[in-house]
Amino acid sequence: MPLIPVLSFAAALSSIATPPVTADSLSWMSGYWLSCEGGREVSETWSDPRGGLMLGSALTLETGRASFEAARIAPSGSGVAYYAQPGGASATAFPAVEIAEGRVVFENADNDFPQRIVYQRTGDVLTARIEGHMSDREQAVDWRFEKAELNARCPS
Repeated sequence: MPLIPVLSFAAALSSIATPPVTADSLSWMSGYWLSCEGGREVSETWSDPRGGLMLGSALTLETGRASFEAARIAPSGSGVAYYAQPGGASATAFPAVEIAEGRVVFENADNDFPQRIVYQRTGDVLTARIEGHMSDREQAVDWRFEKAELNARCPS
């Protein structure tokens, strides 16, 4: 078989563009999510994707103290990234390294902790996990959220 047609076919295949990953592929994260585990109340809210952007916020209440995180999922390079702003700090980008139906993994190996953020949805349950190295050992924190009405609270 002549080499020219094979090279032409390979060039044609490489020119077929795969659509870029956008926030639209993460619409399954949208909504109000509530976790009432371990003596703390954690709510996480994600907007639906609009114009390639999703906005998120988290509020944690524990032993009478509140903490928060602002977040967004927005275009970055050839895909999307999770931009975390705990306590209103400067944003840290975690590019998406895996996106599947109902699951996404964001990663930033240069961040102190965490280096990975994982979201997964099964039915009306959204799990979130942060993981990575801290103090020379592997650590992880998990949350299990249930879909709830906007501004729902944990039972007292």
